[in-house]
Amino acid sequence: MNESLHIQKLSPADVLQMQELLTVFQVAFEMKRFDTPSTAYLEKLLANPDFLVWIARKDDKVVGGITGYVLHQYYAERPLAYVYDLAVLSDYQRQGIGTQLMSAFRSYGQAAGFEEVFVQADVIDDYALDFYRSTHPTAEESVVHFNFTLADR
Repeated sequence: MNESLHIQKLSPADVLQMQELLTVFQVAFEMKRFDTPSTAYLEKLLANPDFLVWIARKDDKVVGGITGYVLHQYYAERPLAYVYDLAVLSDYQRQGIGTQLMSAFRSYGQAAGFEEVFVQADVIDDYALDFYRSTHPTAEESVVHFNFTLADR
């Protein structure tokens, strides 16, 4: 049965959908070693108002999603929102699902009074760059991202 697309913001009660989304991310990002966090941890994460997540459901399954974080500023009273991950399963790409997820995220931020939504993409990831450019950002910046690993895996 081919259902229409449904975009849904997850709540603390939606742990099963969050687990499905993690599987989507694992497949889409080709993650070889991934241990799904515990149900208790995911419930706690979903209860955090500074963690934002939407899923896209089609054909009775999670086919994509977007996650992000609210960043409270000290330069201004209005928060920022950072898109952390956005992915759609390959069989469902090029159907506007990613665009609808990004739109839901941006609409939420606007309604919540955020100053800005931002996302980073790797310079070598042409597909991601093309996608984010197609969502009509206000600006595009070139930055260098530094990582500091703090724990052994």
